[in-house]
Amino acid sequence: MRLLLDTHLLLWAAGRPERLTPAVRELLEAPASDLLFSAASLWEIAIKSTLGRTDFKVDPVALRQGLMENGYTELPITGRHCLATGHLPALHKDPFDRLLIAQAQVEGLTLLTADPVVARYPGPIRCV
Repeated sequence: MRLLLDTHLLLWAAGRPERLTPAVRELLEAPASDLLFSAASLWEIAIKSTLGRTDFKVDPVALRQGLMENGYTELPITGRHCLATGHLPALHKDPFDRLLIAQAQVEGLTLLTADPVVARYPGPIRCV
């Protein structure tokens, strides 16, 4: 299964694994899981950490390196992803989450999220 992790799940997997449920840990550790992270998550972390958000206190360079070293694949942002955000219903105002949703839809990935509002979008989204 190809899994795109939302930003908070990436942060938890990298620095606060105790926040992950056993079911999520099982998914992340399953040999059949192909784990992806979006460049949008790195962008979100870089922006929100400079704004002083305490839940985004991480070095995005170190995070990216650690994810790559642990077998994650980076998903770049394309024009198709950006255009797909325009077709999403107005359920959520966070542009980073909307981009992740669009990426999952365009690429045929399952988006893992801890956000029940994100999980209301159509498509392969799994709230954990």
